[in-house]
Amino acid sequence: MSAAEVSASESLEARYASVCDRVGAAARRAGRSASDVILVAVTKAAEPDQIRALLQLGHRDFGENRAQQLVQRASMVDELLSRQRLLPSARKLTDPDQQTLFGAGADIKLPPVAGSSSGGGGVRWHMIGHLQRNKARKVADFVRLIHSVDSLRLAEELQQLSLRRDHVIEVLLQINCSGEESKFGCPVPAAIPMAEQLESMINVRLRGVMTMAAPGEKPGDARGAFQRCREIFEEIKRSGVTDPARFNILSMGMSDDFEVAIAEGANIVRVGSAIFGRSEKAEEAEAEEAE
Repeated sequence: MSAAEVSASESLEARYASVCDRVGAAARRAGRSASDVILVAVTKAAEPDQIRALLQLGHRDFGENRAQQLVQRASMVDELLSRQRLLPSARKLTDPDQQTLFGAGADIKLPPVAGSSSGGGGVRWHMIGHLQRNKARKVADFVRLIHSVDSLRLAEELQQLSLRRDHVIEVLLQINCSGEESKFGCPVPAAIPMAEQLESMINVRLRGVMTMAAPGEKPGDARGAFQRCREIFEEIKRSGVTDPARFNILSMGMSDDFEVAIAEGANIVRVGSAIFGRSEKAEEAEAEEAE
């Protein structure tokens, strides 16, 4: 059953368990462990009670498309975690940054993990949508990873912000692998030169790349874009431009195609409606990210 066919009447817990099972199965088919893939729950179309329920289940990676909404949701979750200890009912909580992908950041000063001192295990927020330069300041103190750096001007703005705050901002280079004019992202030929420029910045740390596939009738339609992104990811690693020990994140795949993305090497997937249910609001949110 595809994500598009998941019943809206199914409980959040059942949908979440199903997505976790599918992530694990896709990882095993690709010769990896389920723990090698981070599931980012995209909360743009989620209700506050649904976010609370997901926290109760032990989930700690959340993503937002818009800066203002990320700040609002992150503040809400931080307050919730500081007021009451949420005990997981389904999944074991650990310190989020102890996971393999983010362990490379242990030697630098990063923004605080929301709720990390409240007994809730902490929450990592991911900025996954297009980020305008004038909105960067809003998310700088809340976000753990920005997936959508696609221009030198945005990177320079983040560099100035991080210098003033005296902490490092970790980012992914967004690449337009589908070739659609409507998509944000660095053009494929510019990816390695852009990575080199990002690496020259003191307080912006490049951790990997991100892409979005073009909408298709079948999940497999996304495979070409994901393959190209993986190839660029590997090219950047081989180029010597980055430190291969910390350039280790490949963010690809959404609700309808995350299993294909994992098969092609993704270790972060961004899933919204398959977890929170199909609704007009949810479909508008995913359509916005796809654009």
